Amino acid sequence: MMEETNIPLANGPAPLGEIEIAPEVIEVIAGIAANEVDGVYAMQGSFKTGVNELLGRTAHNKGVHLTVDENGLSVDVYCYIKYGASVPKVALDMQEKVKEQVLYMSNLEVSQVNVHVVGLVAPKSEDNTYLDLDTELGENA
Repeated sequence: MMEETNIPLANGPAPLGEIEIAPEVIEVIAGIAANEVDGVYAMQGSFKTGVNELLGRTAHNKGVHLTVDENGLSVDVYCYIKYGASVPKVALDMQEKVKEQVLYMSNLEVSQVNVHVVGLVAPKSEDNTYLDLDTELGENA
């Protein structure tokens, strides 16, 4: 379970003062990084994020859950993958991108990134026309 306290960014004594980051900020970094991976259709949202998006607020931490424990930082990512994409490749790319971006932006090491693929999304037809076999056969019979 995510702690409500901020995460210190410096390991030693800071000469000018302490630097801390809210766990939600790490979730936002991970969410944006994961969503940028080729093959990802969308992140899984909750009812709360759906309401926020209806109100015009973008939830960049949608589909991301951070756990801080004795093992370090663990990130769980819940996403939808585009149909036809290699799920293992997309998941590996997400793991690498999330770890890389969190390290770059916060200097924090992520111990693990768990990717949960909750669904596949098929591409929509360009002209939105579908073949209705019953209609076609009825007209030609």
